[in-house]
Amino acid sequence: MAAVLIFSTACSVVSANDKISDDEYIEALISQMTLKEKIAQMLFVYVPKKDAYSKQKQYQYGGYVMFARDFSGSTPKKTKARIVSWQKASKINMMIAVDEEGGSVVRASKYKKFRSKPYKSPRTLAKLGGYKLIKDDASNKANLLKKLGINTNYAPVADVTYSSNNFMYSRTFSNSAKKTSKFIHTVVPMMNKRKVISTLKHFPGYGGNGDTHKKIVVDKRSLKTLKNRDLLPFKQGIKDGVPMIMVSHNIVKAFDKKHPASMSKKVHDYLRKDMKFDGIIITDGLGMKGVVNKYGSNKEVAVRAVIAGNDMLCTPYGKTSLYAIRDAVKSGKISEKRIDDSVRRILKTKLKYGIIKKTAVL
Repeated sequence: MAAVLIFSTACSVVSANDKISDDEYIEALISQMTLKEKIAQMLFVYVPKKDAYSKQKQYQYGGYVMFARDFSGSTPKKTKARIVSWQKASKINMMIAVDEEGGSVVRASKYKKFRSKPYKSPRTLAKLGGYKLIKDDASNKANLLKKLGINTNYAPVADVTYSSNNFMYSRTFSNSAKKTSKFIHTVVPMMNKRKVISTLKHFPGYGGNGDTHKKIVVDKRSLKTLKNRDLLPFKQGIKDGVPMIMVSHNIVKAFDKKHPASMSKKVHDYLRKDMKFDGIIITDGLGMKGVVNKYGSNKEVAVRAVIAGNDMLCTPYGKTSLYAIRDAVKSGKISEKRIDDSVRRILKTKLKYGIIKKTAVL
């Protein structure tokens, strides 16, 4: 007899006989979700400044991303309680993320109530203790995040810069692709071991490009350069089983002369087909000028991101994105199968990392 599911929470599974497989569980969840619920799973929304609990209860987003402002004036106990409340509002437990890279980009560890000192940058750690210290730092960071209820880190940075003058220099491990690949090989398996979702960024590699937070940036590197250098750390991360890769807003001419990488189907096809990545592809922040100035409309950005092949959208525009994508599906611009493909990857990752659990009862 086939398994029968009751979709009231992510853990509500009723099996007539034997336990169902992970794939069967995921397919059963998808079959019982509304179109709106499926699209919401694809949205990794900036934590609302007000009413984060009630908005999650209403919209059922796949994730919240926390910034330094969300830790300011708080304590570990209060933060954990807040995250627990968001999970209680969720039919399917959320991914809760931060950018805890170390160095110039820290969130929780910026404040002494969360850690005595902010996490050091990868470059600094390498100078102080090499890959051994990198590994210990990754473990410590994962443990801190898990204690707070945070299950996802938008790190490690896999970009390989060219000089100390580059925008991404302070956030990268090295100007050497080989050393950066070893850094990725050190961090990703440790985060996997600690059951914290790691995120390689920013595909296909920033290199020496400028800041897409502020403007549209065009990358003129050749495909040969990218293959022989900048893609190598991403290739290593995929080999090590990284669950998520973030795509940049740079217009990478070697792939697509017109659209930013995050909005380019050509870039996503390369990542899927040529690099054999079948995990979650997520956009960089959709409030950044690199895409906002390019397309103008937040609705258009959301729809383009899905058409390009992103599984999740890192966005400050949760409600706007949700309804824009829903309308695109209803009009036939996006197929529901395309939505299902992404939701399948999201739920698979949530199950693998213990964010949701499969419970079988008679």
